[in-house]
Amino acid sequence: MGITSAIVLYAVLWFMTFLCVIPFRLQTQGDLGEIVPGTQAGAPEVHNLKLKAWITSGIAAVLWVILYWVITQGIIDVRDFNWMDSLPPVGES
Repeated sequence: MGITSAIVLYAVLWFMTFLCVIPFRLQTQGDLGEIVPGTQAGAPEVHNLKLKAWITSGIAAVLWVILYWVITQGIIDVRDFNWMDSLPPVGES
């Protein structure tokens, strides 16, 4: 795995994890009963994005290490996803 693919893998994992972590412990204006006129009741009031970004970074790092190990050990290969037999056989270019 090259450095570029490793960075891209981490970025994809980070954003996917962040989108999963954002809704946890989110307090909306409707939950707190303090709805600002002109806004929706579901608008976040307390979101803790900085803490969630740190949590996301840790989770993504752990997932990245696991996936990096799986990919570099050859447990999963590109050919495992060759469902339409479009890749040439091993050894041919």
